[in-house]
Amino acid sequence: MDKYNIEEIKEKLERCKNIPIEDISLDDVDDLADIKISRKKCREERILDFIIATKNPYVFKVNGTLVKISFSDNNRSAKDCINRVIKNLYK
Repeated sequence: MDKYNIEEIKEKLERCKNIPIEDISLDDVDDLADIKISRKKCREERILDFIIATKNPYVFKVNGTLVKISFSDNNRSAKDCINRVIKNLYK
């Protein structure tokens, strides 16, 4: 992992995470379908490659829809949250 400039990646993440979605143009973000990450690499390297490959790793478009991701400090995994939503939808 010596090939990654971790300080530069941290700075990019800090700079990008608080940009309000209202300030983001659909034309200025990456289409998720266009981002190619090698599946042969370990999970950590794939994450770092994604951060480097995108203009803003928190914002991208999927089928023409702007998507912004964020994380909370509630110790729940994304999988747990998705499972909870699905369970609530199909009670």
